[in-house]
Amino acid sequence: MTAYILTLSCPDRVGIVHAVSGFLLERGGNIEEAAQYNDRGTGLFFMRVRFACDRVPEAQLRDELASLAGGFGMAWKLHAAQQPMKTVILVSKEGHCLNDLLFRWKSGLLPVDIRAIVSNHRDFYQLAASYNVPFHHIPVTAATKAQAEAKQLEIIESEGAELVVLARYMQILSNDLCVRLAGRAINIHHSFLPSFKGAKPYYQAHDRGVKLIGATAHYVTADLDEGPIIEQDVARADHTDTVEDLTARGRDTESLVLARAVKWHSEHRVLLNGHRTVVFR
Repeated sequence: MTAYILTLSCPDRVGIVHAVSGFLLERGGNIEEAAQYNDRGTGLFFMRVRFACDRVPEAQLRDELASLAGGFGMAWKLHAAQQPMKTVILVSKEGHCLNDLLFRWKSGLLPVDIRAIVSNHRDFYQLAASYNVPFHHIPVTAATKAQAEAKQLEIIESEGAELVVLARYMQILSNDLCVRLAGRAINIHHSFLPSFKGAKPYYQAHDRGVKLIGATAHYVTADLDEGPIIEQDVARADHTDTVEDLTARGRDTESLVLARAVKWHSEHRVLLNGHRTVVFR
């Protein structure tokens, strides 16, 4: 049977789960997985349902879902569960996250289809070739930023990318590009307590003798590093750690956090809730 994933959000009220499950039952749908959340602070209801259905064609299913959604004021999406998410990765000169994502993809651990790698440096063209992924070198300077972003967007759109991953891409995206990629671009960055910005954050962390290092994966917005958070994690540190130790441990944490965020997004488990997220893990 054809498997689908339905995600929805709407103002909370009595009968939403009954309406959705009844709708699927009437069309011969078999619910395989379901999760829901009521945000009492905002009064919004969120739901993710994976179901199998062959009795009703997809086009008809969508039309009838639209009618159901109208009665509840739902924002909803229907996805084919077996369809890997077309993805473009942006990277600069640090390749740990890129390498991790490529390996997980080829190992069948991520339901994505990596269509292209875009970089402002040439460092990883051989890595891309080893995975048979097209590599696009687009240098970026202050004078050429607009033209470079236009080329990046052209690649993203031509590949039909539903997801753009900034895998340690060390360029700030323009407000315009952030808007164009809203809800489908994920960034990874280090996050320390305290948070160290600028160059060589692990050197700053070592100098301050931090006891925790970490990473945050979030959606990209025009507010730098302030987009809705998808996943975070931390690792312990102590006085015996060198800068190299912290850097290695930090890169491992960044790779793990980004991989989880990409997996959950590509499985349609992340729903936006204002400046926050609901993650049905």
